Amino acid sequence: MPNKKILSALCYFSIFFFPLLIPFVIYLTSDETEVKFHAKRSFISHFIPTLLLIVGAILFSLSLFTAEKRMVALINHQFDFWTVFPFLFTLVYSLLFVITFIWNIFQGVKVLK
Repeated sequence: MPNKKILSALCYFSIFFFPLLIPFVIYLTSDETEVKFHAKRSFISHFIPTLLLIVGAILFSLSLFTAEKRMVALINHQFDFWTVFPFLFTLVYSLLFVITFIWNIFQGVKVLK
């Protein structure tokens, strides 16, 4: 099996360990255009959930400034966006992470075939 296939598959399988580091290092060190293509795709697919997690953490921390007001609203059964945001974010992030995880495994196996 050629080394370029192994390196390309390793970029996708790095979702199990060092998901951002390995595709980035392989992209910088490889001379093969096919390996660089797969390293870039896997880096982007690993970066999207990380970026969403950072944005969600920022929004969640901003929502904490109105925590007392939201608690009163919850007691009165009044829901707004910031009350539902943590649950909605957890659902969306979990779904995106599972899809990305499966996609990376599928692409890694596809490259090896």
